[in-house]
Amino acid sequence: MGFAKVVLTVFVLYAAAITPPIHSFNCTTSTTTTTTSCNGLVGYISPNSTTLSSITSLFGITSLLSLLASNNLPPSTLPNHTLSASQTINIPFPCICVNGTGIPKDPPLYTVVSGDTLDHIATKVFSGLVTIDQIQAFNMIVNASLIQIGQELKIPLPCSCDKVNGETAVHYGHVVASGSSVAGIAQQFNTTEDTLLKLNGLASPKDLLAGAVLDVPLKVCTSMVNSTSLDYPLLVTNGTYTLTAGNCVMCNCDASNNWTLQCKSSQLNSSIWTTCPSMQCQGAENSYLGNTTSSGCNRTTCAYAGYTNQTILTILAQDSTCPVSNNNNASKFNLQGWSWSFILILVQLVLLCHHFIH
Repeated sequence: MGFAKVVLTVFVLYAAAITPPIHSFNCTTSTTTTTTSCNGLVGYISPNSTTLSSITSLFGITSLLSLLASNNLPPSTLPNHTLSASQTINIPFPCICVNGTGIPKDPPLYTVVSGDTLDHIATKVFSGLVTIDQIQAFNMIVNASLIQIGQELKIPLPCSCDKVNGETAVHYGHVVASGSSVAGIAQQFNTTEDTLLKLNGLASPKDLLAGAVLDVPLKVCTSMVNSTSLDYPLLVTNGTYTLTAGNCVMCNCDASNNWTLQCKSSQLNSSIWTTCPSMQCQGAENSYLGNTTSSGCNRTTCAYAGYTNQTILTILAQDSTCPVSNNNNASKFNLQGWSWSFILILVQLVLLCHHFIH
């Protein structure tokens, strides 16, 4: 009997090892654990008052600046900055695709403490961003009721690297609040109901459940970043910024600015160079990164194009602020005027015929 139990245990462990973890976000883009990743992002709702330092520790975030940027907090914000209970804070992390689903490239590690259960860890500690089944499968735990104090658990935060409707996006893990609707969430995050339904495998808006983690695609600003740049592709969502090129460059995304990435010198110390390289725009003697000049309604901006091990790349980008031609409206107006003229002529002919008949 003892031998049979051992065999059964080995079989269960083997089955768990070959069974892919259960995740809600599909991810089919080709990535590997060593070379390619994309931007993962989830909305964490802290159950209690906490600090940025505690958040970075809980999620294994190595750069406080990345956390600040994802939440549009000033780079000068200190680690002891307090967050109130129930406040949502965006958690950034590198995401990879494995067996058709997205997982963190370096999953957060949680150490079990006295009184912990998988349910408590999933629903309270990580605010419902993961489920008991996901933690159990990801860590190959045979019995969900048997976890040990001091045991380290990898937390499989949901993410994806796939394009949405043919466009690159940042997939955001959004915990559905009670009373939410698909229409309301779509409006909040600048997407469509149909996109949310298809992306999350929902047949109808009525299938939306409170507490579920919804895959919400966030639109990103377009940029001039070269495909050879070390930070390509640079994906920044509306209302946030990123620090790149060794923290020398700050780029922010603002939907009101035509969804175009705006970059400038961060004025911070570089993390990879002794001093930040020149950000002068090539072909423009007195123009530096972020500078804009106008001639009439034509605008020229010294835009960020990426960086290499030695330099920060810039490019002169031109656009127009000229008013859009209103020819279409004019045509509609002329057509409308012609239509009224035709109707008046037709009425006069009818009256004339009526006069001759009688």
